[in-house]
Amino acid sequence: MNTIQSSYVSSIVLLSVLSITSLLMTACQSPTPPDPNMPSDAYSGDDLGLTYSPQRSIFKVWSPVAAEMKLHIYDDGDIEQQKTPSSSHIMTKDAQNVWSVELNENLLGKFYTFQITKDGKLGKEAPDPYAIATGVNGHRAMVVDLKETNPADWSSDQRPPLARFTDIVIYELHVRDLSSHPSSGIVHQKKFLGLTETGTTNPAHLATGLDHIKALGATHVHLLPSFDFMPRSINEAAPNDRFNWGYDPQNYNVPEGAYATNPFDGRVRIQEFKTMVKALHDNGLRVIMDVVYNHTGETEGANFNALVPNYYYRMNADGTFSNASGCGNETASEKYMMRKFMVESMRYWVEEYHVDGFRVDLMGIHDIETMNQISTALHEIDPTIFIYGEGWTAGDSPLPVEQRALKAHTAQLKNIAAFSDDIRDGLKGSVFNHQEAGFVNGKSGMEETVKFGVVAATEHPQIDYAAVNYSNHPWSPAPTQTITYVSCHDNHTLYDKLLLTNPNADEATRLQMQRLALSIVLTSQGVPFLHAGVELARTKQGVENSFEHPDSINQIDWNRKSQPQYLATFEYVQQLIELRKAHPAFRMTTTQQIQQHLQFFENLPNHVVAYQMSDNANGDAWKDIIVIYNANPTATRLNLNEDNWQVAWNGSGDIQAAATKVRGNNLEVAPISMMVLFKQ
Repeated sequence: MNTIQSSYVSSIVLLSVLSITSLLMTACQSPTPPDPNMPSDAYSGDDLGLTYSPQRSIFKVWSPVAAEMKLHIYDDGDIEQQKTPSSSHIMTKDAQNVWSVELNENLLGKFYTFQITKDGKLGKEAPDPYAIATGVNGHRAMVVDLKETNPADWSSDQRPPLARFTDIVIYELHVRDLSSHPSSGIVHQKKFLGLTETGTTNPAHLATGLDHIKALGATHVHLLPSFDFMPRSINEAAPNDRFNWGYDPQNYNVPEGAYATNPFDGRVRIQEFKTMVKALHDNGLRVIMDVVYNHTGETEGANFNALVPNYYYRMNADGTFSNASGCGNETASEKYMMRKFMVESMRYWVEEYHVDGFRVDLMGIHDIETMNQISTALHEIDPTIFIYGEGWTAGDSPLPVEQRALKAHTAQLKNIAAFSDDIRDGLKGSVFNHQEAGFVNGKSGMEETVKFGVVAATEHPQIDYAAVNYSNHPWSPAPTQTITYVSCHDNHTLYDKLLLTNPNADEATRLQMQRLALSIVLTSQGVPFLHAGVELARTKQGVENSFEHPDSINQIDWNRKSQPQYLATFEYVQQLIELRKAHPAFRMTTTQQIQQHLQFFENLPNHVVAYQMSDNANGDAWKDIIVIYNANPTATRLNLNEDNWQVAWNGSGDIQAAATKVRGNNLEVAPISMMVLFKQ
């Protein structure tokens, strides 16, 4: 989410002087030309919400439909503890439909709400959308001094270095899942601070938590919704009573209180979120927020609707709420003030919390122009901020298809990536058909889909697009705009899916399938994405979508790391990431590079995909690389070429000594495995 930007009220005119080393600021100010696309009832300023100082607090709310607006001040943020306000104040409306009031006293630590009168009826009290702190359960906003929420050395916090987007390895994690199991060894269980602890181990003294993620080799931790979500999902006053993923947005610019040690004081959750970010940065990990602007947790009672009824939403012709989210409503990103809010909110999270990227939930509900404005605004702050999203909707929308930020429209998105459900389901089978298999677990005819995934959905002359599972044409303009993955928080874990599709296989065989799937993800082009715990063959006991199941289903069981077969899988993935990081050939940044350097072998046996990356540039120590995926349950012999090759990775996933040499004219590849060969 983003901080407050100002681009329309006024700008300082800078004049260039002859010296190239200095600029002089003129004493005059000239107004910025008005945005020709701004409706007459909209507001261009950057000061909505609360502007605090010890001397005064200025409150501003945009609402063109309100006949009257009141500000209510409370001493307590808990609606159960204080029912009536300590004071109430009539606000004044200006020509841009902004209601404001200035209180000349120090309100630090107080709580507040707004309330409109419309059509003679008094509306629901609510924080405004720009609230940055709240009391318990987010019902009342809180007056805070953000400088007081900064942890030690916050001003020196720096993002870990990132050269290019294809260097990223994403680890998707729910804050609570990391530490809720007793075997985690983490003190601050289920809290932001759990991600700050180092030196934690399971009972077998194997690393857990932050140390585990760091050792695995991930570069980015993707946090499932960590902004304030509805108390019907989790009651912040009793957070252990229920579990929820958090896709029920309430206050977009506020961290979730259930993950704080004190949800009643809004300052605590802010400071602890920042402390978490800094700890991850200090350990070489960037932070991605999962953001859910496409809908709100409530419809009629949402904060948006409480202050500006119906404006922020798409409506059907009959006056009902459209529902492309499948959650009861969908927001209208194409409307000026909703677009403005999204841009400013995401800037806020980047600037105030030092967040490094965003995963946009149901991005296909948003319009292309809004997503591109977000990208421009964030990359002006830092071009290494990474943005990606789900390129689909959960239902139909009044927004014309050609305007939607869909996977098929990725080429129209600026530096924004989309998930490849093609490779996801091509590897393991459809997430909607539980018994359907994919390439690694025995389905025939998936070779072209795997090849499509290897080149990250970009254009390649050797792909037969008619044989790809979902896409009959390349949809990604560059590998930097493709998320390559096989599983995520949604649907079954990879381990549970393999149990469903291959119930008669033994554990060792299913783990071979698990490792082959991860091998393909981490040696394909694009940006690899791992569901937390997949490296330990994580299970959710067969539960498909665990969004409100208890911790017993959702938690990462760190005891699995003590079991030899799962520890071996962790080490396998760890080595895969090392392999990827060591060789730029696996991390090409343009479609042209892939077309020039990557060639598939043809006329191979069924269930086998192999390719060669030749004349590798970018300083790669390996001039030529061959990668082979064998999904057959038996060993396969291949005739690739007569050259001598050195084995980098054999069928067991063991990194070989450079002296191990083979000839390509009679090559044996182990069952359900990957093999990597190279020449220097």
